[in-house]
Amino acid sequence: MSNSIVIIPTYNEIENVEAIIRAVFDLRKDFHVLIVDDNSPDGTGDCVRKLQNEFKNRLFLETRTEKSGLGTAYIHGFKWAIARKYDYIFEMDADFSHNPTDLPRLHKACENGADMSIGSRYKKGVNVVDWPLYRVLLSYGASFYVKIITGMRVHDPTAGFVCYKRHVLENINLDSVRFVGYAFQIEMKFRTYLKKYRIEEISIIFRDRIRGKSKMSSSIISEAVWGVFVMKLRSLFLRNKF
Repeated sequence: MSNSIVIIPTYNEIENVEAIIRAVFDLRKDFHVLIVDDNSPDGTGDCVRKLQNEFKNRLFLETRTEKSGLGTAYIHGFKWAIARKYDYIFEMDADFSHNPTDLPRLHKACENGADMSIGSRYKKGVNVVDWPLYRVLLSYGASFYVKIITGMRVHDPTAGFVCYKRHVLENINLDSVRFVGYAFQIEMKFRTYLKKYRIEEISIIFRDRIRGKSKMSSSIISEAVWGVFVMKLRSLFLRNKF
């Protein structure tokens, strides 16, 4: 029985899902994988079900009724993993923008004392490949903005490649997490930071997806910009609820 589970949310990832699952299972360290699929119409869930016959007791699938946002997908996965007592719980995208070979590095950082480890694009300069300049500037600027507003000394607060020790997620009120888009990543790091857990960043190379379509939208960006400011204010008045 592995003590580590990689949670991968999916929606229309038929072009990537089998390859990303196999890439995780090809690693020397034993990871389990949980796919949280939002009832993808392209057959992503069906593909995972077929692979479960090959990877029994290692590959798991939770199917939700509709597309309900990245944050709620991860929270669904977190609760599933906590109930099954996994010690190390990972977030990773399905599209290979996060390299599965970096999973053991994130795991090692937590094994060596970190409560949360982050695969960071910006710890050592800008390690992003194949993004247009405007998107790099937007992402890097958002990270700087988040640091100023929240006070966190995290270089890549919007990163979605993360390892948590189970006790961190057990001690965060997951039902009170407000964000559902990419700002979810900021909120989870901020809640971890407020509880004074040790956060460590591991430098990675981030690559834009090759197959499939990005889920980024203007509403997601708006949530991140305005939501972070509101989140900081709420934390000052409702700290005991974070």
